[in-house]
Amino acid sequence: DFSEMLDISFKKVCVCLSVFSFLSGTVEQPKDEAERKEEEIILLLKKAKLNVYHGHFQAASRLLHQAVVLAHQTHNTQAIIYTYSLMANVAYVQGQLDNAEKLFKAAMSFMLAGGTPQVSGDKAMLCLLFGSIVEMAEHGFRFCTESLKAKLEKEQELSGETRSMRKETRLLLGLCLDSRARYRASQLQLSQAGQDYQDALDICCQEQGETHPQTLVLMSDLATILDLQGRHDDALKLIQQAVDLGRSAGHPDQHVLLLNLAGILMHTGRRKDSVRLYHEALSSARQAGDEEAVERVHEGLEELKKRKEQEEEKEEEEQEAH
Repeated sequence: DFSEMLDISFKKVCVCLSVFSFLSGTVEQPKDEAERKEEEIILLLKKAKLNVYHGHFQAASRLLHQAVVLAHQTHNTQAIIYTYSLMANVAYVQGQLDNAEKLFKAAMSFMLAGGTPQVSGDKAMLCLLFGSIVEMAEHGFRFCTESLKAKLEKEQELSGETRSMRKETRLLLGLCLDSRARYRASQLQLSQAGQDYQDALDICCQEQGETHPQTLVLMSDLATILDLQGRHDDALKLIQQAVDLGRSAGHPDQHVLLLNLAGILMHTGRRKDSVRLYHEALSSARQAGDEEAVERVHEGLEELKKRKEQEEEKEEEEQEAH
Protein backbone atom coordinates (compact mmCIF):
# COMPACT_ATOMS: atom_id res chain seq x y z
CA ASP A 1 0.00 0.00 0.00
CA PHE A 2 1.02 3.65 -0.17
CA SER A 3 2.39 3.77 3.39
CA GLU A 4 4.76 0.88 2.61
CA MET A 5 5.81 2.52 -0.65
CA LEU A 6 6.40 5.80 1.16
CA ASP A 7 8.55 4.10 3.79
CA ILE A 8 10.70 2.28 1.25
CA SER A 9 11.17 5.24 -1.09
CA PHE A 10 11.54 7.80 1.69
CA LYS A 11 14.45 5.89 3.21
CA LYS A 12 16.18 6.02 -0.14
CA VAL A 13 15.60 9.77 -0.44
CA CYS A 14 17.24 10.39 2.93
CA VAL A 15 20.40 8.46 2.20
CA CYS A 16 21.00 8.94 -1.46
CA LEU A 17 24.43 9.95 -2.60
CA SER A 18 24.33 13.68 -2.55
CA VAL A 19 27.68 15.40 -3.02
CA PHE A 20 29.15 16.80 -6.20
CA SER A 21 32.78 16.49 -5.05
CA PHE A 22 34.23 15.74 -1.65
CA LEU A 23 37.52 13.89 -1.87
CA SER A 24 40.13 16.32 -3.16
CA GLY A 25 42.79 14.45 -1.17
CA THR A 26 45.61 16.64 0.13
CA VAL A 27 47.85 13.73 1.07
CA GLU A 28 51.56 13.30 1.63
CA GLN A 29 51.84 9.63 0.64
CA PRO A 30 52.94 8.27 -2.77
CA LYS A 31 50.25 8.78 -5.35
CA ASP A 32 49.38 5.11 -5.88
CA GLU A 33 49.02 4.51 -2.13
CA ALA A 34 46.94 7.67 -1.75
CA GLU A 35 44.60 6.59 -4.52
CA ARG A 36 44.23 3.13 -2.99
CA LYS A 37 43.34 4.63 0.40
CA GLU A 38 40.91 7.04 -1.21
CA GLU A 39 39.15 4.20 -3.04
CA GLU A 40 38.95 2.29 0.24
CA ILE A 41 37.38 5.32 1.95
CA ILE A 42 34.81 5.68 -0.84
CA LEU A 43 33.91 1.98 -0.63
CA LEU A 44 33.46 2.23 3.15
CA LEU A 45 31.20 5.26 2.74
CA LYS A 46 29.06 3.50 0.13
CA LYS A 47 28.66 0.48 2.39
CA ALA A 48 27.81 2.74 5.32
CA LYS A 49 25.09 4.51 3.35
CA LEU A 50 23.55 1.22 2.25
CA ASN A 51 23.49 0.09 5.88
CA VAL A 52 21.70 3.32 6.79
CA TYR A 53 19.21 2.57 4.02
CA HIS A 54 18.42 -0.75 5.70
CA GLY A 55 18.31 0.82 9.15
CA HIS A 56 21.49 -0.94 10.29
CA PHE A 57 22.85 2.08 12.12
CA GLN A 58 25.41 0.28 14.28
CA ALA A 59 26.98 -1.35 11.22
CA ALA A 60 26.97 2.02 9.45
CA SER A 61 28.70 3.64 12.42
CA ARG A 62 31.43 0.99 12.43
CA LEU A 63 32.09 1.53 8.73
CA LEU A 64 32.16 5.31 9.16
CA HIS A 65 34.65 5.01 12.01
CA GLN A 66 36.90 2.95 9.74
CA ALA A 67 36.55 5.57 7.02
CA VAL A 68 37.40 8.49 9.29
CA VAL A 69 40.49 6.65 10.60
CA LEU A 70 41.73 6.19 7.02
CA ALA A 71 40.91 9.81 6.24
CA HIS A 72 43.02 10.95 9.20
CA GLN A 73 45.86 8.64 8.21
CA THR A 74 45.98 10.13 4.71
CA HIS A 75 45.41 13.72 5.95
CA ASN A 76 42.44 13.97 3.58
CA THR A 77 40.62 16.92 5.12
CA GLN A 78 37.66 16.81 2.75
CA ALA A 79 37.07 13.13 3.51
CA ILE A 80 37.36 13.81 7.26
CA ILE A 81 34.76 16.59 7.06
CA TYR A 82 32.39 14.55 4.94
CA THR A 83 32.66 11.42 7.10
CA TYR A 84 32.16 13.32 10.36
CA SER A 85 29.07 14.92 8.82
CA LEU A 86 27.68 11.50 7.92
CA MET A 87 28.44 10.21 11.41
CA ALA A 88 26.60 13.19 12.85
CA ASN A 89 23.58 12.49 10.65
CA VAL A 90 23.51 8.81 11.69
CA ALA A 91 23.66 9.83 15.35
CA TYR A 92 20.90 12.39 14.77
CA VAL A 93 18.43 9.95 13.18
CA GLN A 94 18.94 7.64 16.17
CA GLY A 95 18.06 10.45 18.57
CA GLN A 96 21.62 10.77 19.88
CA LEU A 97 21.55 14.56 19.79
CA ASP A 98 24.53 15.19 22.08
CA ASN A 99 26.72 12.85 20.06
CA ALA A 100 25.44 14.35 16.81
CA GLU A 101 26.32 17.83 18.02
CA LYS A 102 29.86 16.75 18.98
CA LEU A 103 30.43 15.08 15.62
CA PHE A 104 29.13 18.05 13.67
CA LYS A 105 31.29 20.40 15.73
CA ALA A 106 34.27 18.19 14.84
CA ALA A 107 33.40 18.52 11.16
CA MET A 108 33.02 22.27 11.52
CA SER A 109 36.37 22.58 13.30
CA PHE A 110 38.12 20.97 10.32
CA MET A 111 36.18 23.23 7.95
CA LEU A 112 37.23 26.33 9.83
CA ALA A 113 40.84 25.17 10.16
CA GLY A 114 41.07 24.49 6.45
CA GLY A 115 39.17 27.56 5.31
CA THR A 116 36.91 25.43 3.17
CA PRO A 117 34.07 27.25 1.38
CA GLN A 118 31.63 24.54 2.48
CA VAL A 119 31.23 26.14 5.92
CA SER A 120 28.28 28.25 4.84
CA GLY A 121 26.73 25.26 3.11
CA ASP A 122 26.54 23.33 6.38
CA LYS A 123 25.07 26.12 8.52
CA ALA A 124 21.62 24.85 7.69
CA MET A 125 22.37 21.38 8.99
CA LEU A 126 23.92 22.90 12.12
CA CYS A 127 20.68 24.75 12.74
CA LEU A 128 18.80 21.50 12.30
CA LEU A 129 21.04 19.54 14.64
CA PHE A 130 21.40 22.15 17.36
CA GLY A 131 17.88 23.50 17.35
CA SER A 132 15.79 20.64 15.95
CA ILE A 133 13.33 23.31 14.84
CA VAL A 134 11.93 23.46 11.33
CA GLU A 135 12.03 27.26 11.14
CA MET A 136 15.70 27.34 12.09
CA ALA A 137 16.60 24.75 9.48
CA GLU A 138 14.68 26.58 6.78
CA HIS A 139 16.38 29.82 7.78
CA GLY A 140 19.78 28.15 7.52
CA PHE A 141 19.11 26.73 4.08
CA ARG A 142 17.71 30.07 2.93
CA PHE A 143 20.84 31.81 4.21
CA CYS A 144 23.02 29.34 2.36
CA THR A 145 21.21 29.55 -0.99
CA GLU A 146 20.75 33.31 -0.93
CA SER A 147 24.40 33.87 -0.01
CA LEU A 148 25.61 31.70 -2.86
CA LYS A 149 23.21 33.30 -5.34
CA ALA A 150 24.46 36.74 -4.28
CA LYS A 151 28.04 35.56 -4.76
CA LEU A 152 27.15 34.33 -8.25
CA GLU A 153 25.76 37.73 -9.14
CA LYS A 154 28.98 39.41 -8.01
CA GLU A 155 31.11 36.95 -9.95
CA GLN A 156 29.04 37.59 -13.05
CA GLU A 157 29.92 41.27 -12.83
CA LEU A 158 33.64 40.55 -12.62
CA SER A 159 35.68 40.32 -15.78
CA GLY A 160 37.81 37.65 -17.36
CA GLU A 161 39.17 34.79 -15.34
CA THR A 162 36.26 33.98 -13.04
CA ARG A 163 34.80 31.00 -14.89
CA SER A 164 36.34 28.33 -12.65
CA MET A 165 35.40 30.34 -9.54
CA ARG A 166 31.83 30.68 -10.79
CA LYS A 167 31.61 26.96 -11.55
CA GLU A 168 32.73 26.13 -8.01
CA THR A 169 30.13 28.49 -6.56
CA ARG A 170 27.38 27.00 -8.71
CA LEU A 171 28.32 23.48 -7.63
CA LEU A 172 28.23 24.58 -3.99
CA LEU A 173 24.77 26.03 -4.63
CA GLY A 174 23.76 22.71 -6.17
CA LEU A 175 25.07 20.89 -3.10
CA CYS A 176 23.07 23.17 -0.83
CA LEU A 177 19.91 22.68 -2.91
CA ASP A 178 20.46 18.93 -2.82
CA SER A 179 20.82 19.00 0.97
CA ARG A 180 17.70 21.15 1.33
CA ALA A 181 15.80 18.75 -0.94
CA ARG A 182 16.68 15.84 1.34
CA TYR A 183 15.68 17.86 4.40
CA ARG A 184 12.37 18.89 2.82
CA ALA A 185 11.71 15.29 1.82
CA SER A 186 12.22 14.32 5.47
CA GLN A 187 9.47 16.83 6.32
CA LEU A 188 7.28 15.37 3.52
CA GLN A 189 7.44 18.72 1.71
CA LEU A 190 7.53 16.82 -1.56
CA SER A 191 6.71 19.68 -3.92
CA GLN A 192 9.47 21.90 -2.51
CA ALA A 193 11.90 18.99 -2.38
CA GLY A 194 11.16 18.21 -6.02
CA GLN A 195 11.88 21.79 -7.05
CA ASP A 196 15.19 21.81 -5.17
CA TYR A 197 16.20 18.51 -6.76
CA GLN A 198 15.28 19.90 -10.19
CA ASP A 199 17.36 23.05 -9.62
CA ALA A 200 20.32 20.99 -8.37
CA LEU A 201 19.96 18.68 -11.36
CA ASP A 202 19.96 21.62 -13.78
CA ILE A 203 23.18 22.96 -12.24
CA CYS A 204 24.93 19.60 -12.24
CA CYS A 205 23.89 18.86 -15.81
CA GLN A 206 25.13 22.26 -17.02
CA GLU A 207 28.43 22.18 -15.11
CA GLN A 208 29.25 18.46 -15.10
CA GLY A 209 27.36 17.10 -18.09
CA GLU A 210 24.30 14.89 -18.39
CA THR A 211 26.29 11.65 -18.08
CA HIS A 212 28.20 12.69 -14.94
CA PRO A 213 27.58 10.16 -12.11
CA GLN A 214 26.14 12.85 -9.83
CA THR A 215 23.77 14.05 -12.56
CA LEU A 216 22.39 10.53 -12.82
CA VAL A 217 22.08 10.25 -9.03
CA LEU A 218 20.07 13.47 -8.94
CA MET A 219 17.83 12.21 -11.74
CA SER A 220 17.20 9.08 -9.69
CA ASP A 221 16.48 11.08 -6.52
CA LEU A 222 14.08 13.41 -8.33
CA ALA A 223 12.34 10.38 -9.83
CA THR A 224 11.80 9.03 -6.31
CA ILE A 225 10.11 12.28 -5.27
CA LEU A 226 7.90 12.25 -8.37
CA ASP A 227 6.98 8.65 -7.59
CA LEU A 228 5.99 9.63 -4.04
CA GLN A 229 3.82 12.42 -5.44
CA GLY A 230 1.94 9.92 -7.56
CA ARG A 231 3.47 11.27 -10.77
CA HIS A 232 4.45 7.77 -11.84
CA ASP A 233 4.72 8.46 -15.58
CA ASP A 234 7.07 11.40 -15.00
CA ALA A 235 9.07 9.35 -12.50
CA LEU A 236 9.42 6.44 -14.91
CA LYS A 237 10.48 8.72 -17.76
CA LEU A 238 13.20 10.34 -15.66
CA ILE A 239 14.62 7.19 -14.06
CA GLN A 240 14.56 5.45 -17.46
CA GLN A 241 16.56 8.38 -18.86
CA ALA A 242 19.07 8.00 -16.01
CA VAL A 243 19.37 4.25 -16.64
CA ASP A 244 19.85 4.74 -20.39
CA LEU A 245 22.49 7.42 -19.88
CA GLY A 246 24.16 5.28 -17.26
CA ARG A 247 24.41 2.39 -19.72
CA SER A 248 25.98 4.54 -22.42
CA ALA A 249 28.42 6.18 -19.99
CA GLY A 250 29.31 3.00 -18.11
CA HIS A 251 28.07 4.31 -14.78
CA PRO A 252 29.97 2.51 -11.98
CA ASP A 253 26.79 2.10 -9.92
CA GLN A 254 24.41 1.26 -12.75
CA HIS A 255 22.83 -1.48 -10.63
CA VAL A 256 21.70 1.16 -8.12
CA LEU A 257 19.85 3.05 -10.87
CA LEU A 258 18.30 -0.24 -12.02
CA LEU A 259 17.16 -0.90 -8.46
CA ASN A 260 15.31 2.41 -8.32
CA LEU A 261 13.73 1.80 -11.72
CA ALA A 262 12.58 -1.65 -10.59
CA GLY A 263 11.09 -0.17 -7.41
CA ILE A 264 9.16 2.51 -9.27
CA LEU A 265 7.86 -0.09 -11.73
CA MET A 266 6.69 -2.15 -8.74
CA HIS A 267 4.81 0.84 -7.33
CA THR A 268 2.99 1.31 -10.65
CA GLY A 269 1.88 -2.33 -10.73
CA ARG A 270 4.14 -3.37 -13.61
CA ARG A 271 5.21 -6.52 -11.82
CA LYS A 272 6.76 -8.42 -14.76
CA ASP A 273 8.91 -5.46 -15.80
CA SER A 274 9.91 -4.92 -12.20
CA VAL A 275 11.00 -8.56 -11.80
CA ARG A 276 13.04 -8.33 -15.02
CA LEU A 277 14.82 -5.17 -13.86
CA TYR A 278 15.46 -6.57 -10.40
CA HIS A 279 17.16 -9.61 -11.94
CA GLU A 280 19.23 -7.38 -14.22
CA ALA A 281 20.23 -5.30 -11.20
CA LEU A 282 21.09 -8.50 -9.34
CA SER A 283 23.44 -9.63 -12.11
CA SER A 284 25.14 -6.21 -12.27
CA ALA A 285 25.42 -5.97 -8.49
CA ARG A 286 27.08 -9.40 -8.30
CA GLN A 287 29.55 -8.41 -11.03
CA ALA A 288 30.34 -5.24 -9.10
CA GLY A 289 30.74 -7.23 -5.87
CA ASP A 290 28.11 -5.08 -4.16
CA GLU A 291 26.65 -7.43 -1.57
CA GLU A 292 24.47 -4.75 -0.03
CA ALA A 293 22.81 -4.09 -3.38
CA VAL A 294 22.32 -7.84 -3.84
CA GLU A 295 20.47 -7.87 -0.52
CA ARG A 296 18.31 -4.95 -1.63
CA VAL A 297 17.37 -6.84 -4.81
CA HIS A 298 16.26 -9.84 -2.77
CA GLU A 299 14.20 -7.55 -0.54
CA GLY A 300 12.56 -6.02 -3.61
CA LEU A 301 11.75 -9.43 -5.06
CA GLU A 302 10.34 -10.50 -1.70
CA GLU A 303 8.16 -7.39 -1.65
CA LEU A 304 6.89 -8.21 -5.14
CA LYS A 305 6.05 -11.75 -4.01
CA LYS A 306 4.19 -10.37 -1.00
CA ARG A 307 2.17 -7.97 -3.14
CA LYS A 308 1.28 -10.75 -5.57
CA GLU A 309 0.03 -12.96 -2.74
CA GLN A 310 -2.05 -10.10 -1.34
CA GLU A 311 -3.64 -9.48 -4.74
CA GLU A 312 -4.43 -13.19 -5.15
CA GLU A 313 -6.02 -13.31 -1.69
CA LYS A 314 -8.10 -10.26 -2.54
CA GLU A 315 -9.28 -11.85 -5.82
CA GLU A 316 -10.26 -15.04 -3.96
CA GLU A 317 -12.25 -13.06 -1.41
CA GLU A 318 -14.06 -11.18 -4.17
CA GLN A 319 -14.90 -14.42 -5.98
CA GLU A 320 -16.25 -15.96 -2.77
CA ALA A 321 -18.34 -12.85 -2.15
CA HIS A 322 -20.00 -13.32 -5.51
